[in-house]
Amino acid sequence: MNPLNNDSLNQAVAAIRTDLMTLGDLDVQRRTSHFFKEEILSYGVKTADVRRIAAQTWPLLKKYSRMDIYDACEELLRSGYTEEAAIVACWLPRMVDRFEPADLTIFRRWIDLFIDNWAKCDSLCNHTIGDFILKYPAMIGELAEWAHSPNRWLRRAAVVSLIIPARRGFFLSRILILTESLLADPDDMVRKGCGWLLKEASRQHQNAVLDFVLCHRATMSRTTLRYAIEKMPPAMRQSAMRRD
Repeated sequence: MNPLNNDSLNQAVAAIRTDLMTLGDLDVQRRTSHFFKEEILSYGVKTADVRRIAAQTWPLLKKYSRMDIYDACEELLRSGYTEEAAIVACWLPRMVDRFEPADLTIFRRWIDLFIDNWAKCDSLCNHTIGDFILKYPAMIGELAEWAHSPNRWLRRAAVVSLIIPARRGFFLSRILILTESLLADPDDMVRKGCGWLLKEASRQHQNAVLDFVLCHRATMSRTTLRYAIEKMPPAMRQSAMRRD
């Protein structure tokens, strides 16, 4: 993508960063860091304030072309700050009607280059990529390729991008195939993502997910299993937890 060479967009990004620095709080920064095993870059701004900034700046941004908006998003992602990534995640679902099939390549590139913790991954994938897949369901096969990436965040993205579609009951067979391919992943964040996806799928397909869990519980991590059955009735959970 191109460097951000639009003066108005440069000014908008600079204003966002000024607001974030002004609102930054060391106590919030310290509390936020406790949720991550990795070191993170954070201004220490509360989530409600980040969302407010995103909402206030979107009316100014939306008049630009799709690619100009993507350039502004990339400029924010490039900084490494969690709050700037969160603003991108707030903006993008507002332009789902402007998404084009080629955009998935852009989203993948962003994950590969700029995503370095679970919060950035989940906030971008749950709605932006989830909404994209709902709009272009034929593109869901691309996620299977992400599942084979050496990048842990692309592998997690492969499953957490389907959280919202799963919650609505879509793509069950694809979800089970994709999850099965990652059950033995060495990365705990990927396995947790698998369990989360199964849990959301169980809201609409409880029996099918239980059957999947029973079939794979011998090789499924305990964490994945516990996530997967969290929303099930007690009798189902007991059946799934039993080691025969």
